Amino acid sequence: MSDQQVDQGKRTWLIATGCAGAVGGVATAVPFVSTFAPSERAKAAGAPVEVDISGIKPGEKLTVEWRGKPVWIVRRTPEQVEALKKNDGQLADPTSERKAFPLPEYVSKETRSIKPEYLVVVGICSHLGCSPSEKFTAGPQPSLPDDWNGGFLCPCHGSTFDMAGRVFKNKPAPDNLEVPPHMYLSDAKLLIGEAKKA
Repeated sequence: MSDQQVDQGKRTWLIATGCAGAVGGVATAVPFVSTFAPSERAKAAGAPVEVDISGIKPGEKLTVEWRGKPVWIVRRTPEQVEALKKNDGQLADPTSERKAFPLPEYVSKETRSIKPEYLVVVGICSHLGCSPSEKFTAGPQPSLPDDWNGGFLCPCHGSTFDMAGRVFKNKPAPDNLEVPPHMYLSDAKLLIGEAKKA
C-alpha cells in the first residue's frame, strides 16, 4: 500500500467541479465571441442582393434595397429605349462623363445599362437625396415639358431625369442617377452590388 491515500470522494468532487467550470466557461464564451460576428442586418447592408426580374413587364419598375438605398430596376419598352436619343440635347451629361457617380465600364453610355431593355439605378436624386417619382408616360403633364419622353421627376425641387436616369439641363440635381455595380446571373436573375471580374 502506498504512503499517500487517495481520497476517491475528493477526486470525484474535483473532476465534477472542473468539468462544470469548463462547461460554464464555454457557455459564457460562445455568446461573447459571437458578438464579434456581423449581424444579419449588417451583412445584408453591404452584401450583394440577388433579384428575380422574370416578373417585370415592359414599362414596369421594381424597387429593391441595397446598402440601405432604393435600387430601381426598370424594364423599358422598345419605344422608351428608342426615345432616349431624342433627349441628348436637353441633358446636362448625356454620356455620363461627370465623375460624381462614374459609370461602370461594362455599361453602355447610350442606354446606361448592360441590356438596353433593363435600367438599374439607385433611386436617389443627386441634389438633396430625395427619391424621384416615376413619370413613364410620354407627353405633356403638370411640372413636365410638353415634349416629355418619360422618366422621373423629383417632386422636392423639380429635377427631371430621362428613362436612362440622366438629368436634364438647368435643374437643381447636379448629376445623373447612380448606376450601381451589377451583373446578370441568368436571363431571370440580377445581382446588385457585384460585377464580373475582368
